[in-house]
Amino acid sequence: MAFEWRRGPRTSEELSDQESLFPIPDSIPFGPEEAIVAAESYRKVKRPRGREIDIAIAASAIVHNAILWTLNPDDFKDILKLRLLPARG
Repeated sequence: MAFEWRRGPRTSEELSDQESLFPIPDSIPFGPEEAIVAAESYRKVKRPRGREIDIAIAASAIVHNAILWTLNPDDFKDILKLRLLPARG
């Protein structure tokens, strides 16, 4: 989700790198199907408040049968049906 990435403080180099890897025009929109999956996940996870963005990201991955790559696997580990690929550091 472009919002999640671009809302933080980013350098022009980071924004350029992001656009090279994941051009915003190619972003998948968050639509009704993603909203339904996100709402279902919200009701099922423990302490969902404050995690709305992570839940929305996970819902998009679930709907599009994608594997979510993340530096923060603990933020997503309790979301059912999500295929997760933690980054290795």
